[in-house]
Amino acid sequence: MFDASTFLRRALFADAIFSGVAALGFTFGASAFAALFNLPEALLRETGLFLIAYTALVGWLASRATVAKSLVLLVVIGNAAWTVGSIALLLSGTVSPNFAGQLMVVAQAIATGVFAELQYVGLKKSGHAVAA
Repeated sequence: MFDASTFLRRALFADAIFSGVAALGFTFGASAFAALFNLPEALLRETGLFLIAYTALVGWLASRATVAKSLVLLVVIGNAAWTVGSIALLLSGTVSPNFAGQLMVVAQAIATGVFAELQYVGLKKSGHAVAA
């Protein structure tokens, strides 16, 4: 456990807000977004359901004055992997989103990559280890 910097907590909180909005939209609006972006409805709904759990974890971390470094690193690595995976999905040809869908996937990949970077910087700015 270590003291989480204000910078880290704010980066985690911003990620939780972004992910929470996406979770609600994709979970409850999967059909509408599928039509808008020409992406599979099941992919969007399952992404939304995953993001509900992710939002809970990241929001919980953001609310803590002390956090486990391993959990924060898991979030940073997960965000980086999500960014790479999103671009790989577009390049794989397994989905055929329209232009709006391509923009949405790229935009959320960039945002997720930015969160990974901000959280990593916040981790570096955080205090020393504390007794559990």
